[in-house]
This record gives sequence, structure tokens and C-alpha cells, in this order.
Amino acid sequence: MNLPENQLRDNKRSNFLRRNYEKVKHKYAGKIRHKAIERARTRIYLHGRKPEDYEPDVLEVIVKEEEDKIISEYKSRGIVALIAALGLSLFP
Repeated sequence: MNLPENQLRDNKRSNFLRRNYEKVKHKYAGKIRHKAIERARTRIYLHGRKPEDYEPDVLEVIVKEEEDKIISEYKSRGIVALIAALGLSLFP
């Protein structure tokens, strides 16, 4: 089965974009995870405990909460940057 040349080109382009998207996604997921672990460790120490005092499942939940907070912060920063770039004011 021969595909038309345009369709082959589109398939190659979409595969290229998909691979690059996955690389970038993986790269930033690792950085967010590392930052979340550091924040979770700080949060645990502020409560006067050590990470060793917690079960692995509980530690995973704490890190996941911190990851969600970080992602939420990035999203809100992006929205604020978009509003600023468009010249809109948050306070009329």
C-alpha cells in the first residue's frame, strides 16, 4: 500500500512533533518532580518530623500534592503573562 507523498510527509511531521513533545514533557516532569520532593521535604521538616517517619505511600501523596501545587502555580503564571502581553488589566 503506497501512501501519497503529502500524506507521508504529514506522518513524518506528526511523528517528529510527537517525539519532541514527549521529550520536553518528560524533561519538565522530572524537574517538577525534583522541586516537589524538595518542597515536600521542607514541609515535613517544618512539622518537626523526618521523611523516614512516614510510610512510602504517605510520602508519595505528599509529593503528589506538591507537584499539583507547582503545576497550578505555573498555569496561573502563564495566564497572568498572557493577560499582561495582551495589555489587559486585572484591576480596572
